This record gives sequence, structure tokens and C-alpha cells, in this order.
Amino acid sequence: MLAILAIVTAPARADDVTLSARDGSLSIDGTLLGFDGEFYRVDTEYGELTLDGSGVTCDGPGCPDLLNFVARLRISGSASVGTTLLPILLETFAVRNGYDVAREDQGDGGLTYLLSERRSDDPSGEFIFNLNSSDEGFADLIADEADLVISRRAVSRDEAVLARQAGRGTLTDPGRSRILALDAIVPVVAVENPLPDITLEDLRGIVTGRLTDWAELGQEPGPIVLHITRPSTGLFQSFMRRVLRRESVALPDGTVVHDDDGTLVSEVSDDPLALGLVAFSDIGNAQPVDLRGPCGRLSAANAMALKSEDYPLTTPIFLYTPARRLPRLARDFLAYANSPAAQAVIARAGFVDQFPQAVSLDAQGARLANAIRNAGTEVSLSDLKDMIATLEGRSRLTISFRFEGGSTLLDAQSRSNVALLAEALERGLFDDRRLTFAGFSDGTGDAVANRRLSRDRAEVVRDAVRTAARTMDPSRITLDVAGFGEALPMACDDVEWGRGVNRRVEVWLD
Repeated sequence: MLAILAIVTAPARADDVTLSARDGSLSIDGTLLGFDGEFYRVDTEYGELTLDGSGVTCDGPGCPDLLNFVARLRISGSASVGTTLLPILLETFAVRNGYDVAREDQGDGGLTYLLSERRSDDPSGEFIFNLNSSDEGFADLIADEADLVISRRAVSRDEAVLARQAGRGTLTDPGRSRILALDAIVPVVAVENPLPDITLEDLRGIVTGRLTDWAELGQEPGPIVLHITRPSTGLFQSFMRRVLRRESVALPDGTVVHDDDGTLVSEVSDDPLALGLVAFSDIGNAQPVDLRGPCGRLSAANAMALKSEDYPLTTPIFLYTPARRLPRLARDFLAYANSPAAQAVIARAGFVDQFPQAVSLDAQGARLANAIRNAGTEVSLSDLKDMIATLEGRSRLTISFRFEGGSTLLDAQSRSNVALLAEALERGLFDDRRLTFAGFSDGTGDAVANRRLSRDRAEVVRDAVRTAARTMDPSRITLDVAGFGEALPMACDDVEWGRGVNRRVEVWLD
């Protein structure tokens, strides 16, 4: 083979290495960018290369200590999630896998966990947290100062472009992100405040300063005091994108801005004139306010509504990684974080886990009553009877699938749900059972076409789950599809967010 030799005339740098094939056929000089215990990542004159460590020898000042290798993972992003959820998951992962854990707090969002082998006391891993905001997390990843971003929002288009230009991969690809847990944006007031519910349009009016007095919401007169977390936080940015459809807003005079949800909830709970936007996981002593659609349909934030995305302001907690291999210990931790064993830990931390639960048809009387009450003129009593006959005796799983606007691509939470359901099928959780993928649509357009479209989407989801469940025994499970069109609305069709909630595929278990 042709040997590739690089001539270096400049003084050796601390991270310079020469990687040589063990048979002497190849030699590459470069700057060591990283070593994950198995593979070298090197910046060379040919670009960034990744080489299997088992096939090369390393010479030079930058070579790692192979005998005392310590896996490192740099974590950046949302402080409100990273300081609560990830440490608990990391500690339980360590206990399950025989590691001792030492925690070091550096302040200002800095935190380090050292994992060592329990039997030998040898260091195995270093998890370095730099927690501030979702904005900072993506900036750190783009600058190659983070290996993992935890965020309350999806990556923005600008961030995705910068990451791709910096060689971090395409962050919008399914393989670059995963959903760790579920949360939601919830309007809250003091217990003494009698506000029972609010529309998204009124929330929009309060945040933009169009509504300033409680009398405009049918309450006793008094100024509305808006409380939010910092505009740079992923939670508020999600609100901006979901409700205001924009990136920034001029907040009304008197808005109280907090560094964290805890102080926000505390102040809102003590002020009957206050209204806050807070994470479902941090409601505390505040009083949550239901969301009301134009047709009068109410949406309350609860675990089932978040799991099924029936609550319109559900916000997944994302983990993003660049397009490179992470150390085995880091990969093992991420696999654990998305495993069924971690779901109970996520729930104990105050977030909503993604483990599917079954809810019987009898327990969904309100949904069925709403279906009959809000069914359009194109939905006949026969259509409703057919739907009830199909679902009778079955239970709905708290897992739903929705598509990105104007496309046949599943949204981020639904892609995660495909993996979750596929894993459950592979584990035999539903062996000898029947799963029906039931498609539903909004009320726009012809009812016959909507039934056909809803069935087509149910087939798309069924096929995606079947493809993902590679080790599933198809002889032990039946996967059916059905399409009911606009027969079972979950929200008001009068507004776009309501139509988005109604366009879904549910999973029913027999």
C-alpha cells in the first residue's frame, strides 16, 4: 500500500500525533481532536479523520494514556433541566453499573461528576456540566465546547446551519437528537385568583401588552402583572415560537423577569394580580390555568395529556449530540437515559416520562361526549357508532403520533414515540395482543377524504414502528390500522393549534 507521510517542520505541539498502521503501511500526522477509548479523531491535511485505535499505534506528545483512559462528556444547555434531571439519571446509572460517584460544584452552572470503578477505585468517567440556557448549549456545541446539549426547545434553523458549517453534522437529522422527557408551558396564577381558564389568544395579548387589566378577562379590575423566565431560556423561546410565531417580542412595562421557575412560582403564588408562564415540572404552589379553545373545549396540563400531545403547549426535553462518536461510557449513559428503567426516575424528578400507559375506553367518557357534541355535519351517527364499535373493549395507549405541518414527516416527539413503541414490541410487552393504529384528522375538507387521509397516516405510523422493531416476533403481535377522519376531535378546529392537535394517530390495545 502507498504510505502517506507528512513532513512537519514546525515545533511539535502538545496535541500533535502520528498514527501508524500496525503493519507499517500507513502513517498520518495531525492534531488530536479527541479519543473516546476506541477511536482517534484527528485533524489532518486531508480533513478530520476518525481511525479505529485497535489498528494503529500513536506517537507524539498528544497521544492519550491508553492504560488510564478516562471518558469525558461535556454537557451544556438548560440549567432548569440540567441541574435536576440529568444528575439524578447519572447517579442512578452509576449505581446500576457499579460506579462510585463524586460530585464537585463549581458554581455559576458548573458541575462535575467523577465516576470510578467500585472494585478498583480507578477513575472511569468525567461528566462536565456547563449549564446556563438552551442558547448557550447550542453555541457551545457549535464551538466544539460541548458533546451533549440539553434543551427545552428544538434547534433553530440558524443554529442548525452554523453547526453544519462547523462540521458538527446536521442537527435536524433524527440521529442527532432524542427526547429525554416531556414537560409543558403552563399559565399559572395565585390560588386566590379565580381565573379558571384562558385562551391562547388572550395569552398572546398579555405577553404583547395588548391586554393589561384583569377586567379584560372577565375578572375584578386590576393590572395584570406578567412573570416570565429570562427570554433566553428554552421555555420562553418555545412559548414565543408556539404561541406568538416569532422569535422576539417587546415585553409590556412591569413584566417581572426571573432567572428560574422556582422564584417565579413563589412570587406568583403570593400575588393575586400575577400571571406567570412556568414549566409543568415546576408548578409548585401556584394554580395552573386550563387552556380554552374558541369552541369552549378545555385542555388541562396533566401527565396523560403531555404523553399524548393532547395538551397544545407540550414541550419535549431534547438531547442533541454532534456527528461524532462519544466514549462508550457516555453512550451507555445515553442508552440508559432512554431506557424503560429510567422512566420512573424521570417521573420522580417531576417531569413526565414517555412510558406508554393504557387508559380504558370507559375512562374516556369526556372525550366521547366531546366527539358527539363537536362532530360536524359531515360526521354521521353511523360514523360514530362504527368508531365506538371498533374501539369498544380496548384501551388507548398514552402515546400519539403527529406530523410536521404540511408534510408526511413525523414530528420530533412522534419520532421518539416510534422508537419507544418499537422497543416495547421487541421486549414482548404486547405479545399475543392486537394494536390498532387509529388515524384522525381535523374537520377541514371533505369527510370522506379525511377518513382516507387519516387511514393513510395510520399506515405510515404502523409501518414506521414495524420497521423500527427489527427483532419483534411478528407472529406474536397483530398490528391493525383504522381511519376515523374528523370523528373524534380533541380540540377546537377554529384555530390552527386545535387542528394540529386533532391531526393524529392513536394506538389502541386489545
